[in-house]
Amino acid sequence: MTTFSPADEEKRRGVRRMKLTATGLLLFVALVYVLAEWASHHGAGAWAGYVSAAAEAGMVGALADWFAVTALFRHPLGLPIPHTAIIPKKKDQLGVSLGEFVGENFLSEDVVRQRLRAVGIGSRLGAWLAVPEHADRVTAELSAALRGALTVLRDSDVQAVVGEAITRRADAQEIAPGIGKMLDRVVADGGHRRAVDLIVTRAHDWLVLHGDSVMDAVQGGAPGWTPRFVDKRVGERVYKELLRFVTEMRDMPAHPARGALDRFLTDFAADLQSDTETRARVERLKTDVLGRGEVQDLIASAWTAVRSMIVSAAEDERSELRLRVRASLLSLGARMASDTKVQGKVDQWVEGAAVYVVTTYRREITSLITDTVASWDAEHTTKKIEANIGRDLQFIRINGTVVGSLAGLLIYTVSRMLGA
Repeated sequence: MTTFSPADEEKRRGVRRMKLTATGLLLFVALVYVLAEWASHHGAGAWAGYVSAAAEAGMVGALADWFAVTALFRHPLGLPIPHTAIIPKKKDQLGVSLGEFVGENFLSEDVVRQRLRAVGIGSRLGAWLAVPEHADRVTAELSAALRGALTVLRDSDVQAVVGEAITRRADAQEIAPGIGKMLDRVVADGGHRRAVDLIVTRAHDWLVLHGDSVMDAVQGGAPGWTPRFVDKRVGERVYKELLRFVTEMRDMPAHPARGALDRFLTDFAADLQSDTETRARVERLKTDVLGRGEVQDLIASAWTAVRSMIVSAAEDERSELRLRVRASLLSLGARMASDTKVQGKVDQWVEGAAVYVVTTYRREITSLITDTVASWDAEHTTKKIEANIGRDLQFIRINGTVVGSLAGLLIYTVSRMLGA
């Protein structure tokens, strides 16, 4: 607070004009007094006494009010008279008093509740949000805020936090029982059969296309002392049996291998839930997997992908995200505008939040006022206050001159009447 705004400069010019007016009126009554006294001493009529008394009292009133107004901002005539220059001397004390006044009269729980209850924020906010243009505006502002927040956040920090949170959560919770329950439900519902169908179908198709590779692999693993035609016959036999097995398993829902797989999965699901050794092995596997760099890189890349997706959706006015937010705001606004229960809940929430803020941070708010006033330059503050209220104070000087003149005239008149 060290400079004057153009508005302040205009106010200061107005104060100077009013000072000239008030001072001119003082000089005028002084001149009238001198002329009236001169006339009275040179044989003028009784009227001179009345004029002289009025002018004299007007001068007294003008001087008294000039002193009072000037004493607020500076020492009159530069004389260090006690209890003058009040604002420069008492600036800090005024700041403390202003802070206390605001805290007691504006930041009290009762005042905040009464004011907010009278406003009816719930119904007003609902009616405002129910207007499509307003919902569009709020959606755009929320999108901009979301983009700004995601832009400010450093990917490395978020990735570290997300990775640590996921790892800590996974380490703190045993996953084997949950996996066992899920696997048990999948097997009971037959959900695994589709996966088995897919696997055996792909295996069958692969065997049909790569029969030579299978036979070559079998022949390559045969002992060196066996004849080649024997190796070939064995390879062909193994391939045919393998193809037959896969084909039957593909085409027969009741194939023994399918039943064996069902029993294996059922037993494994039970072991995951109840067998201590199996659960311990799963936990060790989980720890090993989470500790791998590839998994941590996957977690980090997941945040990058999610952030890009959210930013893109926030920028696109026709994205599903923004459309859903807009629809939710319109729906919320309609409910708040028509449902008194919703209005009451919103009002209670707003009141509670406001009361919490003013009761918890009242001292900080009032100290902000006090500290701000204390940091202001005393001389500049005085000039700024004078610029804002000085014009009205000059009217006090003018009124003092007029009222003093009338009072002097009245007193002189009464004195003459009593003397007569």
